[in-house]
Amino acid sequence: MPVSWTLLIVLALAAVGYVVTRARAIAQAGGDVRRLHSRPSYHGWHAALLTALPALFLIAIWRFVQPSAEVTLLTPLALLLAAAGLAFALIRTAPGFRARNAVESMVKGLLILCSIIAILTTAGIVFSMLFETGHFFQKYSWQDFFFGTTWSPKFGGGSQLGILPLLWGTIYISLIALAVSVPIGLFAAIYMSEYASVRLRSVAKPAIEVLAGIPTIVYGLFALITVGPALRDWFAQPMGLGSSASSVMTAGLVMGIMLIPFVSSLSDDIINAVPQSLRDGALGLGSTQSETVRKVVLPAALPGIVGAVLLAASRAIGETMIVVLGAGAAARMDLNPFEAMTTITVKIVSQLTGDNDFAAPETLVAFALGLTLFVTTLVLNIVALYVVRKYREQYE
Repeated sequence: MPVSWTLLIVLALAAVGYVVTRARAIAQAGGDVRRLHSRPSYHGWHAALLTALPALFLIAIWRFVQPSAEVTLLTPLALLLAAAGLAFALIRTAPGFRARNAVESMVKGLLILCSIIAILTTAGIVFSMLFETGHFFQKYSWQDFFFGTTWSPKFGGGSQLGILPLLWGTIYISLIALAVSVPIGLFAAIYMSEYASVRLRSVAKPAIEVLAGIPTIVYGLFALITVGPALRDWFAQPMGLGSSASSVMTAGLVMGIMLIPFVSSLSDDIINAVPQSLRDGALGLGSTQSETVRKVVLPAALPGIVGAVLLAASRAIGETMIVVLGAGAAARMDLNPFEAMTTITVKIVSQLTGDNDFAAPETLVAFALGLTLFVTTLVLNIVALYVVRKYREQYE
């Protein structure tokens, strides 16, 4: 029997257990639910959880340990476990049974399990990258990797895998993106929270946040087809700075547009969290609205805004599709924003794409790049949390 059918049968047994156990609890109370310690629905949920959870855990563990093994033995074991759970729940059903406590304990345990899974998943990602990165540094010098200025992978041998050109491209594009998104997003947040009417805010904020729902591949196509040629024809070629539509400026501008709703939404929430009493006090002392915003609201919200900017920087550093289509794939260190460059994320994709030898340093370097990117974004997130917690104002 397919696993899907086993799952459906287990869920059907759980539903039957809910109905039967709920009715049994009411019957044992003589139809007077006031005689029950817990509501009848808790008795039903107790049976449903005891029926479904052990069987579902068995199926999940079985498929994880033996994903390609036969499921002939799995189906009877899962159904037997579900039936045993249902029978145990029926036996425990009584007017004095604390079904609510039992259900809350099971739900609490399920929540703890989900938290543990999330933590173990993160740890698994980190350890897998550490393991493969260790293999890479056994075959390639870490000094050449971290301090090399040339990126030239060759699967036939003689590769130069210096990360500095990729790191420079990542930082350069991210800085341009932040230079676009932070002022626009912050000013939009100030206007919507301090000046806009309720009607205008109800329209403008969702309109800005629509940008956050656009897939990054669409932004990449916009950069490739519209923004890149426009920058080349209007700025790069007339100024003699380049003739390519793929450039750092192209990717940075489009990525900045993508980050606007991110900065705007976070800053708006942070500014709205500043107590109205501070605004009223400043206005009562004779300050204008603009002075109140500049000297009271923004200083109070500044730690949260700094944290929002750092989180936006983490988002920019990890972007891939916009860079692939907008900035090109040339690994170079140059100050000209109209030249094509690339980032760490793009090279991770390129090194792992195709039929490559996973024992070669040219492939293993992708894990070293990924670990470097992970550490960079982790540091930015930690700094953001530190800034917010250390300098956050506490208001009564």
